[in-house]
Amino acid sequence: MIKNLTLTYNEYSDWNKVPKENLNLIQKAKEARESAYAKYSEFKVGAAILLDNGIVITGNNQENAAYPSGLCAERTAIFYAIANYPTATIIKMAVVAGKNVENSEVVAPCGACRQVLLEYENRQNKPIEFMFTGMQGRVISFSRCSDLLPFCFDGSLL
Repeated sequence: MIKNLTLTYNEYSDWNKVPKENLNLIQKAKEARESAYAKYSEFKVGAAILLDNGIVITGNNQENAAYPSGLCAERTAIFYAIANYPTATIIKMAVVAGKNVENSEVVAPCGACRQVLLEYENRQNKPIEFMFTGMQGRVISFSRCSDLLPFCFDGSLL
């Protein structure tokens, strides 16, 4: 039997089309990207999380010569947020990535980051809006992280 999977997301043609609250979070992610440690790949990523208490947490990728000992921006920000604000709920997250300021390719999160996002979304039992973009141009926005990882491992089989 063949079945179809349908994903729903918003695509904005450029940053000027993004709602102001989301654009502010994208800007924070872009700022966080600037201090990423990407000595080996030169591919910088910044992330920004809005918590339900109004606090914005940022993170960026941290590379290491002993690959894969580094950490992605998304997980850096999420782990910091949950470690320091364990009762807060993550409302939304924005990620900005690219090697240079001219980059306009949207960059989706890796599988490990998708799994971590899904785990925290399930843990808080509320959706996390997730946006990703390059340094300019299109922005992709999902209303919940579970749409980023269909047929995910959620621990229910344990």
